[in-house]
Amino acid sequence: MTDNKHSITCPACQKEMTEVFVSSANMFLDVCLDGCGGIYFDNREYKKVDEQHEDIDEILEVIKSKEFIKVDEMKERFCPVCGAKMVKNHASTKHEIWVDDCYNCGGKFLDNGELQKIRAQYKTEAERSADMIALADRLFGEDIKRLEQEHERAYKRRSFLKRIFDRLID
Repeated sequence: MTDNKHSITCPACQKEMTEVFVSSANMFLDVCLDGCGGIYFDNREYKKVDEQHEDIDEILEVIKSKEFIKVDEMKERFCPVCGAKMVKNHASTKHEIWVDDCYNCGGKFLDNGELQKIRAQYKTEAERSADMIALADRLFGEDIKRLEQEHERAYKRRSFLKRIFDRLID
């Protein structure tokens, strides 16, 4: 999905969001400047600013010295673009930050300050991926090893039976 072309309402505080151009990523982001300070990302925009080396100075500039209203971050939210119920997910394996994802159009909403917290967790996508792989290994490593061993035993049995069959037909 591409950038939405109309003004949208903040899913957290229902104020009209303001488009902020991020020149380094060549995109407009919807920021709730007159309400809660949340940021809405259309599909795939988030990945352009989620790492520490990616420039978000223009976002930081428009929100600096602003007072934002507090919102209930765990309240049910609906996508401002397609209207679908958004799903709360952890931003990383650290389980410290919740973000709202729209499974229908791919949008993502971050409450005020969450983008900066997410960027502080990992320096690069490779570091984030390594953490995910380590978690998967902790959760499923023993099961994977067991399956690999079962596969190896099955392969050996199949090879043994194939040798017997080959001798029988020779």
